[in-house]
Amino acid sequence: MFGIFLIVILGIIIVLAVIIVYYYNRIVVLGNRIDNAWSQIDVQLTKRADLVPNLMKTVEAYMKHEQKVLTQVTEARAAMVNAKGIEERARAGNMLEGALKTLFAVAENYPTLKANENFLRFQEDLTDIENKIAYTRQFYNDSVLFYNNMIKTIPGMWFASLMNRREKPYLETPKEKRRVPEVKFDV
Repeated sequence: MFGIFLIVILGIIIVLAVIIVYYYNRIVVLGNRIDNAWSQIDVQLTKRADLVPNLMKTVEAYMKHEQKVLTQVTEARAAMVNAKGIEERARAGNMLEGALKTLFAVAENYPTLKANENFLRFQEDLTDIENKIAYTRQFYNDSVLFYNNMIKTIPGMWFASLMNRREKPYLETPKEKRRVPEVKFDV
């Protein structure tokens, strides 16, 4: 009788140990996936910021009268390079993206610039980087969703609290980008 009782207790202990190890490892793996996703975003944000000085050299010769736009791009890049932490880097990255969009919109007024090989190459490189940033942001948010679901549901929430793990933030679109553009027709 004592032998059966000992086997049952040992079985319960083994099952609990397996569950503990599984949830501990799962929470750690999901947290690491989020950190990796952010690192991928950060790499692309840095690549974009690194392209800006060469782009600016190409553009400055053509757009001497567009100093406000050039200053805006330069300041946005400086903010990106000096930003610390996920939220600040994401905000600075969004600011740089907006400044570059303004630059490319203004460049439409300069046909010789639009035909410049270097400018076209930079524009293509930046478009490629923007696509990678969009993909990695989606991957980051998907990873955050999976992680947050794991630590908010039973029994994951118990293990998360023991591990002192908290909910991770999503990368969100800035409010100014969420606005629907106003379209006006002059008749």
